[in-house]
Amino acid sequence: MSVSKPVPKEAVLIVNAHSRKGRALFRRAVFRLREAGIRLTAAHAVRKPGELIPKVKEAVRSGAPMVIVGGGDGSLSSAVDELIDRDCVFALLPLGTANSFARTLGIPLDLDGAIRTIATGKRRRVDLGVIDGDYYANSAAIGLSPLIGATVPPRLKRYLGRVGYLVWAIWSIYRFKPFGLVVEIDGERHEMEALEVRIANGAFHGGVEVVDAAEVDSGEIVVQAVTGRAKHRLIRNWLAVLMKDLRSKRETVTDFHGRRLRLTTSPPLPISIDGEVLGRTPAIVEVAECAIEVVVPA
Repeated sequence: MSVSKPVPKEAVLIVNAHSRKGRALFRRAVFRLREAGIRLTAAHAVRKPGELIPKVKEAVRSGAPMVIVGGGDGSLSSAVDELIDRDCVFALLPLGTANSFARTLGIPLDLDGAIRTIATGKRRRVDLGVIDGDYYANSAAIGLSPLIGATVPPRLKRYLGRVGYLVWAIWSIYRFKPFGLVVEIDGERHEMEALEVRIANGAFHGGVEVVDAAEVDSGEIVVQAVTGRAKHRLIRNWLAVLMKDLRSKRETVTDFHGRRLRLTTSPPLPISIDGEVLGRTPAIVEVAECAIEVVVPA
């Protein structure tokens, strides 16, 4: 039986200081990590979103045994591309609004708990999702979620967090329209009317456990469609999700499991990937099995 290597005690820290909690917690994170026995060879508070990926690339190329990224799901998801096929462990500090990837991995959402995980946790190999060649960590969506992500006022998101998303979701649903969906998998073609599509590598979406059938190391992607045209079905589905009523939730959705799927919508629609609108249909959805090593609680 193979024994997992220990988590490195040396790392580069990169925090998205533009994220909801990033600016306030960067200095505290540096202090707490050092106090926990993690030697930081470099620490960067990135104030412009475009600077985060170059800093991660620089850290990986320098030979850092571990890169710690602090930020929201979008920041974490953008960073994972740089760790594919690299001998570098990925650790995270959940500093965003929803923190879905951290929830999927069971990582505490408070800073001290997340740092304790890095100091005392273990390595775990996890899958990544891939949409048209773009790797992502946790979940993607078509339908209402990209509409919310593209239009939510930044101040509402910053000051109210998940409550702000909920308020804007209620406002957005009145402008939202159902769409035609085609899922092609294993040579079969499935056509339906849909209200939302979740493309899940992990169970959480928007900070809520939505796709309970999705696991981060299953070797497959789950595509879950909320079917039908009546908007009340989407409202009913989300209420069932929030109330953890699995029977009611499953009455409104159709799940597809696979390693590679093709999704087409009518009309073509944007795709939000871990909270950022980065793709568009039609799209090829795949799984990258055991793609990176992350630090999770022991």
